[in-house]
Amino acid sequence: MNTPRDPILKKAYYSIGEVCDLTGLKAHVLRYWETQFEMLAPNKNRAGNRVYRPREIKLIFLVKHLLYEEKFTIDGARRKLIEMRTEGGLEEEKRDVAGPEVYAAIKDELHNLKKILTLPDA
Repeated sequence: MNTPRDPILKKAYYSIGEVCDLTGLKAHVLRYWETQFEMLAPNKNRAGNRVYRPREIKLIFLVKHLLYEEKFTIDGARRKLIEMRTEGGLEEEKRDVAGPEVYAAIKDELHNLKKILTLPDA
């Protein structure tokens, strides 16, 4: 069950398009990261499409944070993730990084829905 500290949505699996919308990344970036980070390995459904679990989405947010905000190189981020996993801090770090971005994405989606559902003044 999701808690306020663990807000990755309520579905068991997400398509690559949904993950792109949620993370603000392009599909080719996600596919490239799969080749660079062995921890990031989404399953594929019967049709061969990638399906991401909430734990993989959290990992994507963490990789994004390391690369874009902390300015790690791909190799440096890979080493940092391995270090975090061996020290046992990976799950906590994923939760801390993913939380604010997920809330922001949900807020944006709610604003978009409100615009769509609001009737124009007559």
